Amino acid sequence: MRRVVITGLGAVTPIGNTVSAFLEGLQAGTSGACPITHFDASLFKTHFACELKDFDPEISMDRKEARRMDLFCQYAMVAVDEAIRNSGLDLEKIDKDRAGVIWASGIGGLVSLEKEIETFAQGSGTPRYSPFLIPRMITDIAAGHISIQYGFRGVNYATVSACASSNHAMINAMDYIRMGRADIIISGGSEAAVTHAGLGGFNSMKALSERNNDPLTASRPFDRDRDGFVLGEGAGALILEEMEHAIKRGATIYGEVCGGAMTADAYHMTAPHPEGLGATNVMKQTLQDAGLNREDVDYVNVHGTSTPLGDIAEVKAIQKVFGDDAYKLNVSSTKSMTGHLLGAAGAVEAIACLMAMKHGFIPPTINHFTDDSEIDSRLNLTFNEAQPRKVRVTLSNTFGFGGHNASVLFKQFEK
Repeated sequence: MRRVVITGLGAVTPIGNTVSAFLEGLQAGTSGACPITHFDASLFKTHFACELKDFDPEISMDRKEARRMDLFCQYAMVAVDEAIRNSGLDLEKIDKDRAGVIWASGIGGLVSLEKEIETFAQGSGTPRYSPFLIPRMITDIAAGHISIQYGFRGVNYATVSACASSNHAMINAMDYIRMGRADIIISGGSEAAVTHAGLGGFNSMKALSERNNDPLTASRPFDRDRDGFVLGEGAGALILEEMEHAIKRGATIYGEVCGGAMTADAYHMTAPHPEGLGATNVMKQTLQDAGLNREDVDYVNVHGTSTPLGDIAEVKAIQKVFGDDAYKLNVSSTKSMTGHLLGAAGAVEAIACLMAMKHGFIPPTINHFTDDSEIDSRLNLTFNEAQPRKVRVTLSNTFGFGGHNASVLFKQFEK
């Protein structure tokens, strides 16, 4: 099969609205949590989230165009704009019939759907809906807008698997290029679920942290006193490209995406398998797909959402997969800084993995105060501060409601 490399990156995150700003946030161990500003959250159980700061869609589009898009789509367009510029692609010289888009979102246009329903409920007489409601709301519309913007006429669709969505998108993109069906695919994911319904829905499930007196430290993966995840928003974009195509045009290569796998827990609607069965299987299959051994991996960017059940299940899975080599790994959850970006999480965390390889450091799991007796203290969970390390191979995990698991493996590029 053909080899697949990454030649462009774009990020819009709660700790930085560009890749370079995101990198600085990762190295500094910055928390992106703050009181919610999108709406009055005072009547909810949780009053905070990891929102974007100073986001301006007009960096990449005019005001009229932005008004026709839901926030999740605006986030996508800004991240992809950076990735395209970062890739150095000459859009006039590529075969656009062999260039495509596989984009992810777990929820899609929730902001637009919520606003239209509120308007309808407050009105009287003839129901009136915006003609842009459906095009703003549907999850695949971001992929459509991206392809229209850049004229990519190849494969074009969306992946939806809750919090595993953008890892599924990247795996699909990798396989499509491997099989010779495309040369370039824009992949990644975006999410804008910090809304009344998003916050209220997760609150009612008791999935969110309610640490309103201390939002900055509320996301506490692996800490004994973790009480749920912090809702986040944003986007991550990656340009996946066939290796020879990238080399021929002299592209900068950030790394190779060389393995991926997808499994199901087949266990519960929202809870993980208690022994991490699906997570174990997906990591084993990812290593097998990449043709690598467990001792080759330096860093695992975990799903690590800061939930009581999820963190324990994932640690158990890592120990089953890596055995004694688990103690040689660095493991960390960047969700401690960004919050949980749901369908965009995998893409943003893939960029964190690539930055770790490029800059020789492990992003920290911040906000650790008290050890959990159920977690093996011999594991290096990279608590509180970034650690220097030569990183050659990284594994990134994402798991979604419904029992969806997807892992992707990246390694330093060697011709």
